[in-house]
Amino acid sequence: MSGGNVSAGVVRVGDTVRRPSGPWTPAVHALLTHLYEVGYRAAPRPLGTDDQGREVLTFVPGDVVWPDRFALLDAERRLADVARLIRDFHEAVRGFTPPPDAQWQVLVPAEGGDIIAHQDLAPWNLVAGDEGQWAFIDWDTAGPGSRLWDVAYAMHGFVPLSAHPDWRRADAASRLRVFADAYGLDEAERRHTVPLLGRRTRAMHDFLRDRAAQGVQPWATLWAEGHGDAWRGDAEYIEQREDEWVRALLAG
Repeated sequence: MSGGNVSAGVVRVGDTVRRPSGPWTPAVHALLTHLYEVGYRAAPRPLGTDDQGREVLTFVPGDVVWPDRFALLDAERRLADVARLIRDFHEAVRGFTPPPDAQWQVLVPAEGGDIIAHQDLAPWNLVAGDEGQWAFIDWDTAGPGSRLWDVAYAMHGFVPLSAHPDWRRADAASRLRVFADAYGLDEAERRHTVPLLGRRTRAMHDFLRDRAAQGVQPWATLWAEGHGDAWRGDAEYIEQREDEWVRALLAG
């Protein structure tokens, strides 16, 4: 199965997905169970583990948005739908109390810690269903974080805020405003989010650089393929245009 950057060993069995488990799995399952119990349906439901020790999750029907179906998000109403889906998750997770022995797989340490965040809210983890049911997958790197850290990362991916000629958009600033409005950011949050956009993007470059230097897969391969350069280029593009993002988000 595809989606995210780590799909080795992930298989579909009937209406379930089986994937390798880790020390973080019980905490992630507790999170997903909470989301299901409070009515959030844009995430898979955990079903325990199988006889091979793999975690078992409900299968989310549809196609991963990135890259072949990314054009779905050209429509501002779809971009707004994604922002609201993220806001609904952040509202749903507020009442979650992690297990006392919770372990999390933290890849990129977050700034702030007001929630248990997804940490990878991106087009490669969004499944678009044929009947309008959209959901986020790959929750295995969820962990302590902040709403705005999650939002800044999501804005980079979904607007997108990219320097790459294939993805760079002339209307990035207006789309950033659409996302912020749909999510419901207030003025103080908008001001705080703008500098986070560059820092969160650059944190991905630094993560890949450091893991590649240690020879850790799949990050070393992604670094060798130029993903680090892409994240650095996007970070520079975002940082150079902070004034533009401020004007877009704070326009009357």
